[in-house]
Amino acid sequence: MRARAAAAAALILASTLAGCSSSTASDDTIRFALDWTPNTNHTGFFVAQQEGFFADAGLDVEVLPYNSTSPDTLVDSGNAEFGVSFHSSATHAKAAGANIVSVMAPLQHWATGIGVRADRPDIASPRDLDGKTYAGFGDAGESASLAEVIRNDGGTGDFETVVLGTSAYEAVYAGEADFTVSYFAWEGLEAERAGTPMKYFDYTDYGFPDSYAIVIDGNENWLAENPDRARAFVQALQRGYAFAAENPDAAAQDLIEADPGAFPDEDLVRESQRILSERYLRDENGRVGTQTLDKWSGYSRFLYEAGVLTGPDGAPLAEEPDWSTYFTDDYLAD
Repeated sequence: MRARAAAAAALILASTLAGCSSSTASDDTIRFALDWTPNTNHTGFFVAQQEGFFADAGLDVEVLPYNSTSPDTLVDSGNAEFGVSFHSSATHAKAAGANIVSVMAPLQHWATGIGVRADRPDIASPRDLDGKTYAGFGDAGESASLAEVIRNDGGTGDFETVVLGTSAYEAVYAGEADFTVSYFAWEGLEAERAGTPMKYFDYTDYGFPDSYAIVIDGNENWLAENPDRARAFVQALQRGYAFAAENPDAAAQDLIEADPGAFPDEDLVRESQRILSERYLRDENGRVGTQTLDKWSGYSRFLYEAGVLTGPDGAPLAEEPDWSTYFTDDYLAD
């Protein structure tokens, strides 16, 4: 989902600003920061907007379109009350002293995998990635995670990395890099439709801990000062993702209508949402948005033990954090 072109991003930026609320927030406005241009990771938010769930809760909500500042930073600084983040980046930010906590997990599992072109018979499993070139995004911890998966498959975990960001997928499609990490329910579908199908290696198939693909950060000070509004927002958002879990096509349509003209291939949006609704939005008990200490500590502990988590002073953490302070389900509906 990182692979949107700049023109599409500009179009979505304009439509989002026009369609969601005024770009100038009042004291009562809850600001929600996106991690990228609108896509099916965000469907629950746009469902809550389009279906009136925020309005039902008496909330004025403004979406802050993606820019070069991460949602973790925006939420930490108080320039957004909530934002979309990733398990990894939220862990890194909080370890470094960010004033954030995860208040829900819309996607319950890894929704990404290690992707290579399907026509590469020389790459049959992760160990075959030794010595190959990874087209990456510069995310903290991504190289350590990939190396661990490769080692778990019997490789050495040694590979070259080129940070290409939004060009990573095209580099792999064109044979200029050997592998990348992509979302099954977006880049995977795009690749098939473009005639360059990919094959994927799931992290958990190689002894790597599961992870929440995305989480929702909240500013801890704001949460403490506004518990009722915080609970109302989180539960309206949870309601949006629950609606998407039960009604994928209607939810996809809400996303499409919230950003007119932004999705040339509307069938891709619907197919993507069906995949997420079927496989990722519910926990083992059928609930939406929940988080557990086991899952938070599994992946976050790997990042700590790999030595890639740093504290406020920039030095590697000397002691393992209390992972129970990194998330809370207190604002979710029962």
